[in-house]
Amino acid sequence: MQFTLRQSASRIGVLQQHHHPGCQLQQPIWSSARASVPNFWPSSQEFGNCSKLTVLKAGRNNLTGGLPHELFNATSLEHLAFPNNNLQGPLDGSSLVKLSNLIFLDLGSNGLEGEMPNSIGQLGRLEELHLDNNLMIGELPSALSNCRSLKYITLRNNSFMGDLSRVNFTQMDLRTADFSVNKFNGTIPESIYACSNLVALRLAYNNFHGQFSPRIANLRSLSFLSVTNNSFTNITDALQNLNRCKNLTSLLIGTNFKGETIPQDAAFDGFENLRVLTIDACPLVGEIPLWLSQLTKLEILDLSYNHLTGTIPSWINSLELLFFLDISSNRLTGDIPPELMEMPMLQSDKNTAKLDPKFLELPVFWTQSRQYRLLNAFPNVLNLCNNSLTGIIPQGIGQLKVLNVLNFSSNSLSGEIPQQICNLTNLQTLDLSNNQLTGELPTALSNLHFLSWFNVSNNDLEGPVPSGGQFNTFTNSSYIGNSKLCGPMLSVHCDPVEGPTTPMKKRHKKTIFALALGVFFGGLAMLFLLGRLILFIRSTKSADRNKSSNNRDIEATSFNSVSEHLRDMIKGSILVMVPRGKGESNNITFNDILKATNNFDQQNIIGCGGNGLVYKAELPCGSKLAIKKLNGEMCLMEREFKAEVEALSMAQHENLVPLWGYCIQGNTRLLIYSFMENGSLDDWLHNKDNANSFLDWPTRLKIAQGAGRGLSYIHNTCNPNIVHRDVKSSNILLDREFNAYVADFGLARLILPYNTHVTTELVGTLGYIPPEYGQAWVATLRGDIYSFGVVLLELLTGKRPVQVLTKSKELVQWVKEMRSQGKDIEVLDPALRGRGHDDQMLNVLEVACKCINHNPGLRPTIQEVVYCLETVVEPLQVQVQVQL
Repeated sequence: MQFTLRQSASRIGVLQQHHHPGCQLQQPIWSSARASVPNFWPSSQEFGNCSKLTVLKAGRNNLTGGLPHELFNATSLEHLAFPNNNLQGPLDGSSLVKLSNLIFLDLGSNGLEGEMPNSIGQLGRLEELHLDNNLMIGELPSALSNCRSLKYITLRNNSFMGDLSRVNFTQMDLRTADFSVNKFNGTIPESIYACSNLVALRLAYNNFHGQFSPRIANLRSLSFLSVTNNSFTNITDALQNLNRCKNLTSLLIGTNFKGETIPQDAAFDGFENLRVLTIDACPLVGEIPLWLSQLTKLEILDLSYNHLTGTIPSWINSLELLFFLDISSNRLTGDIPPELMEMPMLQSDKNTAKLDPKFLELPVFWTQSRQYRLLNAFPNVLNLCNNSLTGIIPQGIGQLKVLNVLNFSSNSLSGEIPQQICNLTNLQTLDLSNNQLTGELPTALSNLHFLSWFNVSNNDLEGPVPSGGQFNTFTNSSYIGNSKLCGPMLSVHCDPVEGPTTPMKKRHKKTIFALALGVFFGGLAMLFLLGRLILFIRSTKSADRNKSSNNRDIEATSFNSVSEHLRDMIKGSILVMVPRGKGESNNITFNDILKATNNFDQQNIIGCGGNGLVYKAELPCGSKLAIKKLNGEMCLMEREFKAEVEALSMAQHENLVPLWGYCIQGNTRLLIYSFMENGSLDDWLHNKDNANSFLDWPTRLKIAQGAGRGLSYIHNTCNPNIVHRDVKSSNILLDREFNAYVADFGLARLILPYNTHVTTELVGTLGYIPPEYGQAWVATLRGDIYSFGVVLLELLTGKRPVQVLTKSKELVQWVKEMRSQGKDIEVLDPALRGRGHDDQMLNVLEVACKCINHNPGLRPTIQEVVYCLETVVEPLQVQVQVQL
């Protein structure tokens, strides 16, 4: 029997009840998954009667106080999970011991205090213990050694202290252990080397010291090791011992080995599976060693914040899988080698198919607020800042087309910024500050639509600053220290080029004199007119007071040009309409919107989602619009928001919901779309009850084809390319003729980015989220393909991706199991079978299953999917092109 307070597909929390004679709880208890629910706990009598309750989950709520004593009367509990709440107080050992059947205990991310009770050792069946992110203190009880079934333990981010050797790990079957961010001291306990099945061990941010024991080679299964920020010594010996761990893929050992020399000539014949190596902030001396070139599977290398000297080695490009290189804040000299511009993983996103798609055994906490669970969630980075590099920026920089972060700041680079840098259309960060660069800024930099950080300060640049797009959002600090730069952003006028001849100078003086006279007499005339105007205003003021209050509505001017940024200043609002072409008129005002939605009355709400509400607006002329009102506190600031919307407005296609404009008023952000008469595909598949709402197969295929074409356009044709991030049936809208329109594309770019790449909130929609996103969410084109594959399955089966309030399997899992049993025909919607389209539907099923492949690199591109859908009348062969 099980209870679960969770987020459903519609993000509503529900305490699920599966009735059992041993429990007398009378009804489910509903609450918002983010609401405060201090009265959540059932009464003591109710919990006392739940003697056969085995699973209780209530994570991610606002539960407060301590765990009620009556809860521990549910002695059959095997799975108890209350993570991400506000529980406080100590963990009561005398009560905890009653739950002797516990296998899984998760009280992480609360406010628990006090020491770990000794009685923890009496939970002999316990396999997983999560007490991370609490306020617990003291030494670990030696009784923890008795938890011999323990496979997973995380105590991360508490204030535990003392010698970890108090716990004897010898008899445990540990697979994952995380003791990071505490106050443990001493050496690594010798008993932990007996855990031959240990896969992941994190001891980072403690006070461990000493050297690595040769016995660490006994950890034959060890894949992930992080000991960052301790006081370990003898890096040469450490690497010689660690390279005997043949399965090691992630090794993070930075902020140790203070002031030692990085091994130069040592031959480390192990590490053949190493994908992540960080030896940062030690600070080590010496040169970048040649033995690193033997790590052929290396994807991430961080040697930053050391005292390394010499030049950047040319063999870097031989590391064919390396996409993240940070050698910043060292003492490197010489030119940037041209070989660095030939790093294969930074030249084409097709090479990502070579990367291992598996999850990391533990998330990598790159900063205190940023963590990654998947390696390809990391940005593509080339960071050489804060060294003593000289010479020019190689023109080959334009080859690194998938680079996200480029930082050459604080060196002694000279010459001009190469035009080829404008080819890096995926750049999010470009920092060339504090060098000796000259010449003008390339105007094509304004085509870098994803740029969110730009800095060229403290160089010797000249000429106009680029404008438009993201460049309208950067502040003056991006350009300071370049006295010859000009442009509206700097409030410095760019003078036209003047000839050197004397006649031109004389003519110039005459022009100035004439202008001065004109200004003088023009000023007199203006003063005269101003006096007349004041008299006129006084004579009409009383008449204005007598106007009807019905005329006090907000008035606005109609706007038809994004580029001119005309503003409706009434009550501080800004309304900008997007030109659609084809002679279409979009002369509406903010006042029209208010009237058409009855001041955003709830009766006009036609949709809702995680980003805001959607209102229907019917204008006096009879035309209809859909107004999406975004959650204001989540949105970008005004300038960034405008730049993003203008970039999105460039995406215009017959299968995209037309964006007509946007409005900014204080924290409110409105997006103005065309209204779709037939609602969403989700409505027609899952929310219609009458027979007239049935979609036959030809209509469903037409919808799939149209949605595919819209998705193909934003992936490949529009500039910039857009990752949708939330493809689902409710984001596919239908007009009167059931033509499909993709909605909400790029909407995530209008929302403030979280400080973490892994957030506590679910990103995307349950059932549509690709498996590789996991805890390290990052949007990719291949992720959109997976979600579109789920939509195809919805069209084929008529089922929801996740069945709400039932134990049914998720749609993807169910389809895969049915096909593995040869029951392809039974997957299809019973209402569609036997109507002459079974072969077509089975062919589309084949396409859908290619899209939901667990390996992102094996999924087809959207062009391939569209081609297959539009030729579905013929037998299909989906040819997935994978670059190896």
